[in-house]
Amino acid sequence: MSDTKATIQQLTNNLPQHGKVEWIGLRPHKRADMVIVDKALAIEGKGLEGDHYAGRSGNRSVTLVQAEHLGVIASVLNKHAVMPHELRRNIMVSGINLLALKGKRFCIGEALFEMTGVCHPCSRMEEILGQGGYNAMRGHGGITARIIQGGWIALGDSVGNCAGDRVVMLNDL
Repeated sequence: MSDTKATIQQLTNNLPQHGKVEWIGLRPHKRADMVIVDKALAIEGKGLEGDHYAGRSGNRSVTLVQAEHLGVIASVLNKHAVMPHELRRNIMVSGINLLALKGKRFCIGEALFEMTGVCHPCSRMEEILGQGGYNAMRGHGGITARIIQGGWIALGDSVGNCAGDRVVMLNDL
């Protein structure tokens, strides 16, 4: 932005980054191992086909986490690495700050999503990641989103812009 006195709203609306889908996982039922897939069908108002949350919570249809946060979580836990399936999120993306999607609708592949909130860790993080797992995840758990328009999403798909060169704001639709 060339305006040195940009407002906060102008700054939050300026999101030139595009993310990329790096990993997709489905939870077939509660406490089940994650099923890692190359593509998934996002079903409007439901969730990802094959995921046990599909249809259970319209506001938490899908969970997303940033790939960049896995290193932070691992570092806090003094681990060499943390793997995406351990976090039990559906989609891991890189290259975009997921919190910057607050108040926006965004696309992944053929599907249109709306951010609905921050995805807080659950008590299972202690079980999966070990002692301190819950606190290591705080602030790094990603976001929840609902599916506005269904479609296929796949590894390598772009995350972000739906229209032109900007993310669609809720009041733009």
